[in-house]
Amino acid sequence: MGKAQGRNTFRTIVALTAAAVIPLGTAHAAEKVKVGLMLPYTGTYAALGNAITNGFKQYVAEQGGTLGGREVQYFVVDDESDPSKATENASKLVKRDDVDVLVGTVHSGVALAMAKVARDTKTLMIIPNAGADELTGPLCAPNVFRSSFTNWQPAYGMGKVAAERGHKNIVTLTWKYAAGEQAVNGFKEAFEKAGGKVAKELYLPFPNVEFQPYLTEIANLKHDAVFVFFAGGGAAKFVKDYDAAGLKKSIPLYGSGFLTDGTLEAMGGAGEGLLTTLHYADGLTNAKDKAFRSAYEAQYKMPPDVYAVQGYDAAQMLRAGLDAAKGPELDQAAMIKAMEAAKIDSPRGAFTLSKAHNPVQDIYLREAAGNQNKFVSVAERALEDPARGCRMK
Repeated sequence: MGKAQGRNTFRTIVALTAAAVIPLGTAHAAEKVKVGLMLPYTGTYAALGNAITNGFKQYVAEQGGTLGGREVQYFVVDDESDPSKATENASKLVKRDDVDVLVGTVHSGVALAMAKVARDTKTLMIIPNAGADELTGPLCAPNVFRSSFTNWQPAYGMGKVAAERGHKNIVTLTWKYAAGEQAVNGFKEAFEKAGGKVAKELYLPFPNVEFQPYLTEIANLKHDAVFVFFAGGGAAKFVKDYDAAGLKKSIPLYGSGFLTDGTLEAMGGAGEGLLTTLHYADGLTNAKDKAFRSAYEAQYKMPPDVYAVQGYDAAQMLRAGLDAAKGPELDQAAMIKAMEAAKIDSPRGAFTLSKAHNPVQDIYLREAAGNQNKFVSVAERALEDPARGCRMK
């Protein structure tokens, strides 16, 4: 499979390799792989985009600056979490910069437009965050992979946890966009399957952070608990507002783990004790995570979060493909086959990929303590997204 206009392989760029990898002074040529990083570097999701980039580059650095024997060349675009600019931005990376792989993004709406460009041009794409169910559902494609999650997965895990904790009637709140709506659907599916009832679904426009009217309504409804989907700066403000309104003490708050991942410090203690579910947690005991965390903190002077893990694993997935692309040209069909079969040794715990190219992974229950989301238990083991509507062509 190749790019547009009948190309069957990726474009191969040949350059002299760095002296450090030239054996015994002999001349040696190393091919490059051109990676287009299309992520948010400004706005409410800026910290997420930076963490993904850090994680990706950390893995590449651990491999000596190469993946599959190829030097990595980066082309970077700030997508600003703006779906209206997504097609143009992705097209520039593919057509102007001729990247071999698109890596992005955070915002589901941007990712959907980005994936269309990838499908239309037959460009390999790895999604290091955006959880839009469609990407590995009805819009799945052989050249589109995900190193993160679907919105359904962590929310489904929390629906099960909420039911196990004895809640019967819950109100949900999120932004009115794909990620929020699908997270609510995942939570609702598990919670109602276990006998609970989502009594009311509340939505506000993205990225609106004027939460007070919704907090007043939640207080008046007096349901057992609240489930939310927020991330980034909006998540920090919501939890602070929820606490300031006195609701935290009277109505338990639950969320997909993005509520507290990378945001606890900004919450200033308001997030203490919150329970969330996600495919990563602080305090995991696997050797890969310990090594990853140590290296990340040494390099970036901050602890890693789930976004850094997803970026790191996107690079691991790309390497699995590049290892199979022997010879001077990048054989995309061979890369796809290798990526589909890969077992990724992730800091989150090893995972494989479903037929829809989505991680089959453990979902953890975590409790916020200080600036950490500490591991409590495994909420769902090896949870596979149902990938409803996926028909690989």
